[in-house]
Amino acid sequence: MLLSLNIAQLLLYIGGLSLAGQGLLYVIAGQGRDTNLFYQLIGMVNKPWTVIARFVSPKQIVDSQIPFVAFCIVGVLYMAVTIAKIEHCLTIGIEACQ
Repeated sequence: MLLSLNIAQLLLYIGGLSLAGQGLLYVIAGQGRDTNLFYQLIGMVNKPWTVIARFVSPKQIVDSQIPFVAFCIVGVLYMAVTIAKIEHCLTIGIEACQ
């Protein structure tokens, strides 16, 4: 159980950081971001999260806002997995979680 929580937490952490990195490049690169190699690479890493966000969000959400929605979803899921991990560690004992 602890291993699966750690894996889920790691995947969400990578997703959150890559979404934050893409947002930072969105601001830095400006209009040339579509031709930026790193922006495209991070976009491929974020593709699963943006697909999930597009599926979950209503149609009124504009496509340019989907990465922000994905970041919010990843953040909420990361907090939920962290809370589940804390609860699991409290039930089995702190010594067993290390």
